[in-house]
Amino acid sequence: MTDQEIDLSSTDLFDIQRSMRAMRRLKPDPVPDALITKILEAGICAPNGGNTQKWRFLVIKDAEVKKAVQHYYKRAYDEVQKPRHDAHAPKEPGPALDQHHRNEKAIEYLTDHFHEAPVWIVACAEDAHSDAAATGASVYPAVQNMLLAARALGLGATLTARHLVFREEVEKLLGLPENFGSFAILPIGYPMGKFGPTRRIPVSEIAFLDNFDTPWPT
Repeated sequence: MTDQEIDLSSTDLFDIQRSMRAMRRLKPDPVPDALITKILEAGICAPNGGNTQKWRFLVIKDAEVKKAVQHYYKRAYDEVQKPRHDAHAPKEPGPALDQHHRNEKAIEYLTDHFHEAPVWIVACAEDAHSDAAATGASVYPAVQNMLLAARALGLGATLTARHLVFREEVEKLLGLPENFGSFAILPIGYPMGKFGPTRRIPVSEIAFLDNFDTPWPT
């Protein structure tokens, strides 16, 4: 199936994967708790190290908490992310530079309106500050499941971890217990835009057979 043939109303997993864009422009309309429960249930179906299930998911609706966190989220963009993006922007006019500007506009919109997303899911884990580097590896599969579930339910979402620039301050605002740490925040809401085919490098350019000299046949 080509990009043009993707059925955006389909419940087929592969169609959902191919049309699950990062949706950074979200309506402030409330999202039913029943849908958030479905997303959380999808998250806990994910694989995790030793089936220890040390993940925890904090659902944030409190407007004041979101506003307080957004202050640090914007600081992280202004002080860290934007300078880095500007440094790596294409130097010559053309499609690549145009795409860069479109991406930045979407990122800036999310930055300014992060706190207006009706629901956040903060993906956390126990023992996150220990030497067990695999802790995050047990969290991000759950995050991906939740993103796919949101897309299947017609909800927009994106994975963002920019708050980790000010991790200590943000986790204090979120009231996380001392032995827990956050790995991502998923702002969730009804999208302003439309889902559509993702734009990715073709498999033939990024997959190989037995060695890096032999492209995977497609």
